[in-house]
Amino acid sequence: MAENNTPSKEAKPYPYKRVMLKMSGEVLMGDKEFGLDSDTVKRVANDIKEVVDLGIEVCVVVGAGNIFRGVSGASDGMDRTTADYMGMLGIVINALALQNALENMEVKTRVQSAIRMDAICEPYIRRRAMRHMEKGRVVIFAAGTGNPYFTTDTGAALRASEMDCDVIMKGTKVDGVYSADPNEVPDAEHYERISYLDVLTKNLRVMDATAISLARENNIPIVIFSVRETGNFAKVVQGQGKYTVVACS
Repeated sequence: MAENNTPSKEAKPYPYKRVMLKMSGEVLMGDKEFGLDSDTVKRVANDIKEVVDLGIEVCVVVGAGNIFRGVSGASDGMDRTTADYMGMLGIVINALALQNALENMEVKTRVQSAIRMDAICEPYIRRRAMRHMEKGRVVIFAAGTGNPYFTTDTGAALRASEMDCDVIMKGTKVDGVYSADPNEVPDAEHYERISYLDVLTKNLRVMDATAISLARENNIPIVIFSVRETGNFAKVVQGQGKYTVVACS
C-alpha cells in the first residue's frame, strides 16, 4: 500500500509552517543518570506527533549528552576531534531511538546523518529532506554538522537555515529565558522577548554564540520553552503557554 502521511488540507493554519525542534540528549534520560528512558522517549515522540497532526512540518536535532559529550571527553584528556566524533555517534543512537518511537505511533520518519551510515539511515541531502517534510514525514538530523568543534545548537541553526524553517524551537528544562537561574534566584525576571544581540552581550547561554549568530543572520526566531511538560510543544507552536522568543529587537 502506498505511504500517505501528508497533512490534511483541512488542517488549521498556524503561524509556523515548518519548525526545527532542538533538544538536548539529557531530555531523553528522564529521571535516569545515563542513557535512554523509554517512557520519556515515547512522551517526546507523542509531543512531536501532536504538532505533526496540526499539519506543521517538523524536523528535529537532538544532542547526545545522555550518552557522551565531546567537550567532557576532551577535558578528561581525550583528543577533542575524537571526542566530538564519538558524540556524533551518540546523536545517531538518540535519533534512531526517537525514530522508532515515532514510527510505533505511525508517524513516518526519516533519519539523515551528516556522517554516512547507509546501513541504518540516509545521508544528509537537503532536497531529499525538504521533500520528506513536504510529504508530512518527520526528519531527524543526526551526527551534528559532521564536523568536530561544532555543537548541536549550531547544527540545528544550520539545518534550520538550509530547510527554510520558520522557527527554531529550543526545548529545555526551563520555560524560557531568565535574567538569572530561576532555580537559584526565585525572583529572576522572565523575558517574553529578547533580541539576539542581548542574548550574546548578556551571555544568557540560550544557545552557543555561533548558533545565535547564524539564526540572526538568517532572521530565524528562536523560541525557548520547557520540553519536559507534556504537550507543551504543541501549545507553544500555537502561541500558548510560557516561553521566550529570541528575535530581532
